[in-house]
Amino acid sequence: MSSLGVQTLRRIVGVAKLRGELVREVTVRSDLRQLKVALESGLILVVSAERDPQGRPQLEVDVVDVPQDASAKQQIEVRFD
Repeated sequence: MSSLGVQTLRRIVGVAKLRGELVREVTVRSDLRQLKVALESGLILVVSAERDPQGRPQLEVDVVDVPQDASAKQQIEVRFD
């Protein structure tokens, strides 16, 4: 299995964890390219819409989990392609 396949499976599992979650806050970027949904459990759903190198629309969905250690800094990891 390629690393792309593994990453896709992780995203599917992350989104599946959201079933039954209550929404605490929703934020939309001013350019409307990203939607961030904060949930009561501390999970954050990030939906991004961009264009791939060929100009086709691309939708990306990520679930950010809270760290297990409460003393750890809360940080969102951002990928740069």
